Amino acid sequence: MRLRIVLILTFAASLLSAQTKRSVQWEELTAADFREGIAESRGTCLLPFGILEKHGPHLPLGNDLINARGASLAAAQQEYAVVFAPYYFGQIFEARHEPGTIAYSAELQMKLLQETTDEMARNGCKRIIVVNGHGGNTNFLQYFAQSQLARPRDYVVYVYGGRDRSQTGPPHKTNAATDLHAGEGETSLTLATRPDLVHQDRAVSESGADQARLKLPPGLYTGIWWYARFPNHYAGDGSAGTVELGQSDLKAWVSGIVASIKAVKADDVSLPLQKEFYEKAQHPLETRP
Repeated sequence: MRLRIVLILTFAASLLSAQTKRSVQWEELTAADFREGIAESRGTCLLPFGILEKHGPHLPLGNDLINARGASLAAAQQEYAVVFAPYYFGQIFEARHEPGTIAYSAELQMKLLQETTDEMARNGCKRIIVVNGHGGNTNFLQYFAQSQLARPRDYVVYVYGGRDRSQTGPPHKTNAATDLHAGEGETSLTLATRPDLVHQDRAVSESGADQARLKLPPGLYTGIWWYARFPNHYAGDGSAGTVELGQSDLKAWVSGIVASIKAVKADDVSLPLQKEFYEKAQHPLETRP
């Protein structure tokens, strides 16, 4: 009887804790909880960044954000930060020929992201970490971060696109050089996060092989390069994906985001340096060599 009472009390305590624990998701917080969340996080907010595009014949269109936001939510549970609502508004011109792809103009991408970070900052997010889940956003986000130096801002934008790969995991079965999109690695990750959205039996219905249709010397770039290599917008072999590999990759990703949150919370240098830069930029002739 005593054991039963203890179990009931333990269950009740855990249920109460689950009910009172503050969410990390921006859209789930009340206004009062949001204020407390911003204070607890030291103004640190995550902006998981994805896209809507074809992911081979077997993965969902929103695959990149599903995984980036899932990893961000898991990380924020370990090291508290407020996670922004689903954000799909990135760069994907190279997949406009595939069904379900939403490709916004370059001007709108920049303006929407700038206004989003401005609004996040107005609400207390002075340390914004953009967690990129889509390879096609990489150059765009680096340019966006650089463009923050164009005028004074009272917040800092950080971009996290890497993963902590120091952790060992199952070996890959396919060639890493062509496992670039919806292949073994990405399929494995989604098998670990949302297996209900993976149709792995369809992975072999299309080719993810490199067509190598463009012959240009190293260092010479053109925007059609991806389509020239992978016209099916599929690079690799998704049928080789495994839950074990995905779990290992997810663990590494979450670990990297947690480390980034901690580093950003402790970063009291970037914002003063930005302010110093802005002041000098107003009077370049007074800048000492």
